[in-house]
Amino acid sequence: MRKILHADCDCFYAAVEMRDDPSLQGVPLAIGGSADRRGVIATCNYPARKFGVHSAMPTARALRLCPQLKVISPDFDKYREVSRQIQTIFHELTPLVEPLSLDEAYLDVTQVSRFQGSATWMARWLKEEALARTGIVISVGAAPNKFLAKIASDWDKPDGLFVIPPERTESFITDLPVKKLHGVGPATAAKLDALGIASCRDLRIQPLDRLLDQFGKFGRRLHELAHGIDDRPVNVSRERKSVSVETTYDHDLPHLAGCHQALAPLIEKLHDRLARHGDPAIAKQFVKVRFNDFASTTQETGATGIIHARFHELLESAWHRGERPVRLLGVGVRLMPEPDHHQLGLFDDLDAPGTRLP
Repeated sequence: MRKILHADCDCFYAAVEMRDDPSLQGVPLAIGGSADRRGVIATCNYPARKFGVHSAMPTARALRLCPQLKVISPDFDKYREVSRQIQTIFHELTPLVEPLSLDEAYLDVTQVSRFQGSATWMARWLKEEALARTGIVISVGAAPNKFLAKIASDWDKPDGLFVIPPERTESFITDLPVKKLHGVGPATAAKLDALGIASCRDLRIQPLDRLLDQFGKFGRRLHELAHGIDDRPVNVSRERKSVSVETTYDHDLPHLAGCHQALAPLIEKLHDRLARHGDPAIAKQFVKVRFNDFASTTQETGATGIIHARFHELLESAWHRGERPVRLLGVGVRLMPEPDHHQLGLFDDLDAPGTRLP
């Protein structure tokens, strides 16, 4: 039986800013882009959340909900340094750490003998060390698998510590609302509700065939989670699957020609970002378009290198799906899985359009 911890910093970016400026404590605070540049909220503190402000919300809407909201531009260099300090603490406990982002990670502590092997004591130590060394509060969940550990870390936020021991997993899962399951968003939750499925107890009695018919392959995942099945190991070497850049424009790009003009600097930024990652092998390239009505679409195609003309072809195809002014453009590539990488053959064409030599 595994012992898995999920550690999650509470409102991380905002917490760092409140730590560095105590006058921000208790003030509705958000980290994000400015409203006049059509920015969005990256995160916010708990006083702001009481007004309905949340991450990914347009800053202009957040200010309408909470006129006294203080919005600060993010300082990612500072956040990365604090994250590094917290990750160091994780690695002092176990080498089996899977970072999910700057502010959260899974830890496999099954084989850890410190603290008499108690996951609860390990979780308490993580919280105390993170606060003492960085001034940041983290919530920690402990459970026999990743799925339950992540739910547990969110159970008593902020400053939570919640443990689901093996002998309590069955009762915990059966009473769990289905909207708590990973991957169940508003649309899926509404569909489950329409089917009379509110808890994992309800979900368990559904035949697998019915779930597959209603939800496709995600139906199998729902069936597994409702039974507490999650065999995923803590992955210490998470593989990057894509690299992309995008820009939200101060003023909508009114027509397709303007979008084509805006594509060149994005492609150049993508080249720079790929170079920083060692020019990894590419499997696909894609274009993302968000229209002024907030509808988004993505168009992609297979590629072994960046072909500029192909980005323009993808843009044209994507734009015709909406044919409206555009507020956001993005370009990116899907990376080839590691086992599929191969050495350049003797007769491979080095001069093919779009090929970038190391």
